[in-house]
Amino acid sequence: MKQQHHFVLVHGVCHGAWCWFHVKHRLESAGHRVTPLNLAGAGTSTKSIYDVHSFREYNEPLLEFMASLEPSEKVILVGHSLGGMSLALIADKFPEKMSAAVFLTALMPDTTHQPSLVLEQFCSSIPEQEWLDTQFKTFGKTEKLLTSFLLGPEFLAARVYPLSPKEDLELAKIMMRPGSLFIEDLATADKFTGEGYGSIVRVYVVCKQDLVIPEEFQRRMMKNGGAQHVMEIDGAGHMPMFSEPQKLCDCLLEVAAKYT
Repeated sequence: MKQQHHFVLVHGVCHGAWCWFHVKHRLESAGHRVTPLNLAGAGTSTKSIYDVHSFREYNEPLLEFMASLEPSEKVILVGHSLGGMSLALIADKFPEKMSAAVFLTALMPDTTHQPSLVLEQFCSSIPEQEWLDTQFKTFGKTEKLLTSFLLGPEFLAARVYPLSPKEDLELAKIMMRPGSLFIEDLATADKFTGEGYGSIVRVYVVCKQDLVIPEEFQRRMMKNGGAQHVMEIDGAGHMPMFSEPQKLCDCLLEVAAKYT
């Protein structure tokens, strides 16, 4: 009997568990368990992002889920975009529960710099005018203000979803919620550790036509972050779960076969 794997899917900023519906169906049809999660203030979470005051609090649903796993159970954690930072956070706390961490055209930190560095580099790589109709807002406690943003319809169409089916772009426009990169919080956070994050299998999936996190930036992060295995999806853009869901599932099944 074929081994069943358990994939835990972590969405990017302003998105939610809804963005994995094409992938969930395919992986389950192949006989595997799939858990897409909504982080705090995202997707169908009952919280507002304006009530979330740290990156750890944002990841509370994922931390609680990992803590609920049986002691012997291992999962393949897949993080898209900002979800890559969540993978590092989880790996520091639950390295023994992860078969592999898959960074899907994701922000990938290292263990030598502050967690905020890769986010700062990413933000500085996008000229202000290229954010188009994205809306920014300051929120939080006076002693530690955070920045939220909401990806606008123009930005979604031009940069995030240009290679995705039009129906999926329309879904995204309806489902977008304000999110945050929590840069200000991560600037004072502890570095990710070699014993936790540095000890797990790190796979990077490059999306070559990504207009949000360009290929060159992806490759720089995977080098600094120590990716042991690199895969590529051609023709995917920033949202491979919509533009190339079957190619993405093939990658995930290959990871499962190799590392579990």
